Amino acid sequence: MFFDLTEEQRLVQDTARRFALEDIAPTLEEEEKNHEFKLERVAKMGELGFFSCVLPEQLGGNGMGFLESVLMAEQVGQVSASWRLPFNMQNLGAPLSVARYGTDEQKEKYISGWIDGTKIGFFAMTEPDTGSDVASMKTHAINMGDHYELHGSKIWISNAHIGDAGLLYAYTDREKGNKGISCFIIEPKNLEGCSARPIETKLGLHCSPTGEFVFEGARVPKDALLGEVNNGFRMCMWQLNNTRIGCAAGALGVAGGALQLAIDYANERQQFGKPISRHQMVQSQIADMVLEHQAAQLLVYKAAWLKDQGKPNQYETSVAKLAASEAAVHAANECMKIFGSYGYSTEYPAERFYRDAKSLQVVEGTSNIQKVIIAGMACGHTPNR
Repeated sequence: MFFDLTEEQRLVQDTARRFALEDIAPTLEEEEKNHEFKLERVAKMGELGFFSCVLPEQLGGNGMGFLESVLMAEQVGQVSASWRLPFNMQNLGAPLSVARYGTDEQKEKYISGWIDGTKIGFFAMTEPDTGSDVASMKTHAINMGDHYELHGSKIWISNAHIGDAGLLYAYTDREKGNKGISCFIIEPKNLEGCSARPIETKLGLHCSPTGEFVFEGARVPKDALLGEVNNGFRMCMWQLNNTRIGCAAGALGVAGGALQLAIDYANERQQFGKPISRHQMVQSQIADMVLEHQAAQLLVYKAAWLKDQGKPNQYETSVAKLAASEAAVHAANECMKIFGSYGYSTEYPAERFYRDAKSLQVVEGTSNIQKVIIAGMACGHTPNR
């Protein structure tokens, strides 16, 4: 197997690394304290082509694929897990789904704004009583003839209260179970009967806006329906398999960032007359972090490569997401321990890596759900798609 990146891929990687170090890192700690999200930074990421991967060139795509998107998200995630999220919100989530399932009018209306970073995207699945079990959602859309009427609520939605346009999943025929879910493109700021509020009581991801929606008879036109009616569950699962690789890339970034932070500190910190990196217990910690990070990196790159080749990849994507998210949490935890008391202080980034890493075991399918998917396919109960 050939593991080297192309010259173009290395350029993409370097561009994202420099952007993270020069544009995000200098002001990140202050932004974290203020829970600040910079709209102009999203637009700058769009200008650099960060959100144009995977999409057809006629829709504004840049001719690159999932692997290039992973390489960029990984570099950004090494500096800030919060700023990894726009890769999903502006590219692998709503834009890619609309590119696959949308009408020509929907593609023309929405995709360019998402990928150039001037329109903030989102996708709304989770509800107060609905997480891993997507089919248990309560939000529903009533067919009123010339429009649909939305009722229900969504929670833990990235960009909910600042989003310009995104995807909403709701039942249109509850009697059909998960085969009665549909997907709609909504514009919450222009949608009467839709209210959104921020959620700021979060452990981490302080620079990534999170919120909730409440729908009380909100009217959406018939042309807001994405794809076929009652085909939303299938579309949702397809979308999650795409955004999941973005999450895995971010997890790689967190794991790599925590690892490098731990190494730098271990080489600097002196105890018992020598750097703590010379002590075997610390060396053991760092060796485990290196092992898990490199293993996860190969798995994530492989899953992205399979996607770019159009090959079945759901199995490999879940393996990659599970491995990377668990590696991120373990690396962040070990980094804090290597820092000792300083790791517990908000003066150093070790604690931020730990707080941010925990989200990666939950978003885009929990670690438990990834295990269910992996075991089901490994045992031949479900096919790899």
